[in-house]
Amino acid sequence: MPDIKYSLHARKRMVERGISAREVRDTILKGSKRTQGAKIVSVHKHLEVVFRNVGGDWYVITVMLRW
Repeated sequence: MPDIKYSLHARKRMVERGISAREVRDTILKGSKRTQGAKIVSVHKHLEVVFRNVGGDWYVITVMLRW
């Protein structure tokens, strides 16, 4: 499985919104995906994760709650 790296922005949002790294990983792995330019948006349960595939690793740009 690729390593997951986080932008400072994504880390801040995770702390603010009480989102764990496990929830982010599950969203990337299990979520329905759509592209947004070079970015991938994955949606699963109550989360939306925007990330990129960089050198075989996943680079998380931001994490949002969905209601």
